[in-house]
Amino acid sequence: MGAVLLTGGLAACSSEAPAPAAPEIKPVAETSLAAPAASGDQPKGITYDVKRIPVGAKLSTGSSVENGRTTVELKVSGLLPNTKYGSHVHTKPCGAKPADSGPHYQNEKDPVTPSVDPGYANAENEIWLDFTTDAQGAATGKATVKWEFRKGEANAVIIHATHSSTEHGKAGTAGDRLACLTAQF
Repeated sequence: MGAVLLTGGLAACSSEAPAPAAPEIKPVAETSLAAPAASGDQPKGITYDVKRIPVGAKLSTGSSVENGRTTVELKVSGLLPNTKYGSHVHTKPCGAKPADSGPHYQNEKDPVTPSVDPGYANAENEIWLDFTTDAQGAATGKATVKWEFRKGEANAVIIHATHSSTEHGKAGTAGDRLACLTAQF
């Protein structure tokens, strides 16, 4: 009987504690993409390049904050299969033109615009959600940073043509702005 108790005790001691649950991602925005409106209010989700991101492709994003850390997740479907895209949180809502969404949101703002200094344009100071789609054109991009958004200053997620550069003088650049999802974080 003692051996049975000892074996049970060893098993109990050797088991690992369960990993803490990941913070729940709270939905911020979800939509199917449309072409920009000719005038007036714009759709919540806009494609600027229908060949690389078709009308009807779906985007959703959400975020969570826990212990001063922010996690942002972007889910996409209906994009080109097996393709690399860059993606970042931007400061302004989507507009009729790709540049309307403003620059990347930065925790510590670069005094020079556009920001291509790797001291500011990096994955620790910005939200980089780069992803590569699967064979069905779906993917998820996720980033966690050690800060929280300033209220009202993060308002869109942009999908770019390439993964984000880390090279000095090009840091944070990711090619053309292909699509935009208005999302107030």
